[in-house]
Amino acid sequence: MGNLLYIIAVVLVIFWLIGFLGFPDAVGGLIHILLVIAIIVVLLRLIRG
Repeated sequence: MGNLLYIIAVVLVIFWLIGFLGFPDAVGGLIHILLVIAIIVVLLRLIRG
């Protein structure tokens, strides 16, 4: 389960980069929310070990 959360976080960061560089106006808000979720998941993964 932990590996799955880590993979999801990485995918969300990649989508954020694509959205930030490719479509900044269209999906900017949604991508930033997804980025925050990805960061939270990574932090939880690091805290839990």
